[in-house]
Amino acid sequence: MLYGEHEGRVTGFLIRWLINALALLVAAWILKGIEVNSTLSLLVAAFVIGLLNAFLRPVILLLTLPLNILTLGLFTFVVNGIMIILAGDVVRGFVVHGFFSAVFASLIMGFVSFLLNLFISDSGRIENAIVIIEDHRR
Repeated sequence: MLYGEHEGRVTGFLIRWLINALALLVAAWILKGIEVNSTLSLLVAAFVIGLLNAFLRPVILLLTLPLNILTLGLFTFVVNGIMIILAGDVVRGFVVHGFFSAVFASLIMGFVSFLLNLFISDSGRIENAIVIIEDHRR
């Protein structure tokens, strides 16, 4: 692997981590049931949620697959909420007040991070951010 490729992956990871932290901040701003006490706890909580989503979430989704099929995938929102509750239990300064706050926070985080990730490439570069509107009237 070339050094430039490795650097691009690290930059991409850092950008996506910051996007998830921003999405978590938006969720905390909208919902009264999510509290973030400091910037450090915000960054750590975003990192822990990322780790939980990478390692624990696939196992839980596999174990709950019949229930997920039965609910046409809606149970995934419950699993995402559980990941946020677990992060709230682990990270000092990140507090989740209730199950429904966690589920709605996961919905908001998913929506905000989806919108922001539309403009970021795999290497962490900003793409597609400029929209050119041409006027074809004569």
